[in-house]
Amino acid sequence: MESAKAFYSDVLGWGTQDVPASGLAYTLFTAAGAAVSGLMELPKEATASGLRPSWLGYVGVDDVDAAANRIEELGGAVHVPPTEIPNVSRFSIAVDPQMATIALLKWLNGGQQQPAELDAPGRVGWHELLAADWEQAFAFYRELFGWQKAQTDTGAVGTYQLFSARGETIGGMYTKPAMEPVPFWLYYFNVGDIDVAIKRVKADGGTILEGPIEVPGSRWIVRCTDPQAAIFALMGKRSHNGIGYFERLPSRNPSSAGFGVRR
Repeated sequence: MESAKAFYSDVLGWGTQDVPASGLAYTLFTAAGAAVSGLMELPKEATASGLRPSWLGYVGVDDVDAAANRIEELGGAVHVPPTEIPNVSRFSIAVDPQMATIALLKWLNGGQQQPAELDAPGRVGWHELLAADWEQAFAFYRELFGWQKAQTDTGAVGTYQLFSARGETIGGMYTKPAMEPVPFWLYYFNVGDIDVAIKRVKADGGTILEGPIEVPGSRWIVRCTDPQAAIFALMGKRSHNGIGYFERLPSRNPSSAGFGVRR
């Protein structure tokens, strides 16, 4: 946990706050004084079952129990039933019909903070699903959360379907390439300077898997793993052109939820 805390604090400039969570060690990551994500140790039973460090996205819902039931009705499965952290939140962890993991969250007693703007430094600015079949996946999430189709792009990855929540475009989904073994959600964290962030990822023991790639809005994205092999992505502008070879891929368009990484 400590090494993960140091890695993300340096790469993303996050502050940290250690808080108790049902007897488990838990760290909140903060940006501009507001909590943006969390960090916890992987339970031993999870590690024994083959679960590896990963980022988990939480989608806010009005009724966690009803949403969990709806996931099962739509063909998904609930892995952690609705659970309450007294005076903090109620949550559940599930998989969609294609086995991509997603979590549900409802804050209790006014604990929810007003989220920063989608492009605010340090927060997740784009939510991307690499699906087994994006059309079937979109139908599931539309029924579950009411997400709507936005722009559709076609390029090197095939059809890239953007989607919106409450009128704001927040992510995209596409059918994953064969080299990706399983469907999963990929989260893009906003950074002020993509070149600086890349250098920090490498210096701190992470790996750049893909990119930098230029996307609309004069932004650049990179796909990475941290030193414990958890996949994440970065998105931001460039201050110079001094790192390696750059691929221009304008068809890929990364432009509420909470996020936690499990160690």
